[in-house]
Amino acid sequence: MYEYIKGIIDSVSPDYVVVDNGGIGYQLITPNPYIFSKSIGEERKIYTYQHVREDMIALYGFEAAEERELFKKLLNVSGIGPKGALAILAYGQPSQVVEAIENENESFLVKFPGVGKKTARQMILDLKGKLLDIAPDMPNLFNQEKTIQKSAASRNLEEAVLALQALGYSEKEIHKVVPQLPEEDLSTDEYIKLALKAMVK
Repeated sequence: MYEYIKGIIDSVSPDYVVVDNGGIGYQLITPNPYIFSKSIGEERKIYTYQHVREDMIALYGFEAAEERELFKKLLNVSGIGPKGALAILAYGQPSQVVEAIENENESFLVKFPGVGKKTARQMILDLKGKLLDIAPDMPNLFNQEKTIQKSAASRNLEEAVLALQALGYSEKEIHKVVPQLPEEDLSTDEYIKLALKAMVK
């Protein structure tokens, strides 16, 4: 099992990044590869998880250890595979997912791609009370005021993503610009305008 890989970011694709370590290019499937776009040519430390099944061996990479731990926990939920776990991490911060599960917030969980009511309920049943080991490195998780602000911003961003999809933009195009948007609490319209500006650059 690989704990992490430290190397030069060689290239970024819609599904993975390539990290050059000692002349070997490691293909790491990540929730949002484009967060590494600004690091091409630079050395980065990426936390890894190797997933093995009968027909494939895949190496997954994460910017933070908390992301990897949540990914591993999600794989234990019936109905969620690596692709589904990646989608959840691509659209939400680990702290948001942990909070939603601990508060049994099904309406928040079903907003993630591929997560219906049945899967959201299963996530809560399987993981509630088992994610607090992820929380110590997330000081804002239990700060109620900041959590409320973050949730509002998250809802507006999610609505902006849906609007962009309705306008005909692909998921790859949207995933590329979302990391470029500010984290402060903006309205849905403001997020859309900023995303559109980023797409035409």
